[in-house]
Amino acid sequence: MSARSIGTGTVSFGMVSIPIRMYAAGESASAVSFNLLHAKCKSRLKQQYVCPTDNEIVPRDQMVKGYEFSKDQYVSFTDDEIKAMGQETQKAIEITEFVPVSQVDPIYFDGAYYLGPDKGGEKAYRLLNEAMKQTGRVALAKWAARGKQYLVLIRPVQKGIVMQQLLYADEVRPISEVPIGDAELKETELKLATQLVQQIASDEFHPEHYEDEVRKRYHEAIKKKVEGQEVTAAPEAPRAQIIDLMEALKASLAAKNAAAAHAEAAAPEGEPEAATGTEGRSGPRSLRAPGARRSSSRGKSKG
Repeated sequence: MSARSIGTGTVSFGMVSIPIRMYAAGESASAVSFNLLHAKCKSRLKQQYVCPTDNEIVPRDQMVKGYEFSKDQYVSFTDDEIKAMGQETQKAIEITEFVPVSQVDPIYFDGAYYLGPDKGGEKAYRLLNEAMKQTGRVALAKWAARGKQYLVLIRPVQKGIVMQQLLYADEVRPISEVPIGDAELKETELKLATQLVQQIASDEFHPEHYEDEVRKRYHEAIKKKVEGQEVTAAPEAPRAQIIDLMEALKASLAAKNAAAAHAEAAAPEGEPEAATGTEGRSGPRSLRAPGARRSSSRGKSKG
C-alpha cells in the first residue's frame, strides 16, 4: 500500500526548485492513555477552567492566550495576532549549504519525514539524490511550518530523500554540564570490558528485533481487565549490587560464554550455522514524525 502524503512543498537550491510531497517516516505508537474517573461511580471526569479572581467557570469563547513577562503579569494576544507572528514567509524548503554527514552530531536529530517528488519533479529529485551520494554531502535547509522555522537536514536514502528535523544549537546542552569525574582505569579492566563489548557486538542494526515491552504489558493487563481477570504485579527482580568492577566484568563474560556453549550443545547436528554477513535486512531508523501538540478538555493521565 502506498504511503499517504501529509503535505506538499518545494525544495530549492540555487535556481533549482523541486516540487515535493511529504510523508511521515514513522508511526510512533502512542503511550497507553488512562482517563480520570470518579472512583465512586466510574464516570469520566471533565476539566473546567475557573477564574480565581471572579470565581467562575470560563467558557472557551471567553479565553485569550497570554504570555507571562513578569510574575503574575501578562500580555494577551488574539488568535489573529499569533497567526501573524507565525506567518510562513514561504512554502519552500530552502537549502543553504551542503556539509559532510559526519559533521552533524546525531544528538541534533529530531523527527524525520520522507520526501517524494511531486508532479513534474521526478528528474530534479533524482538529480539531488545522486549529487548528494556522489559528493558524500547532505543539505542543511530552512523550513517554515506550524508557526516556527525549522533547521532540517536533507539526505539521500537508497533512491529516496529523507528530511531530518534538527535541534538548534541553543536547544542542545553541552556534555560538559554533566558531572563525569576523573576515574582512572586499569589496563586489565579495559581489556575485559573490550572483550565483553566484542561478545555482544553486531555489524548491523535490526530495529525489528526490538519492541516496547512496557506498552505490551499495559495492553495485556487491559485485556485481562476487560475479560474480568485480576491483574497482579510480577515480583521485581533483585538487582545485584556491583561491589567490584573486575568481578562484575568477569561474571558477565562467564555468563555469556556459558550461554553460548549451551546454545551450541542444543543445536541439532549438521545444522548449518546462521549467516552473519551483510545480506541481512537493514534500513534507516524510523523516527517519530513530530506534530503539533493536542490538548484535551477532558481529564487524562498518561501511563
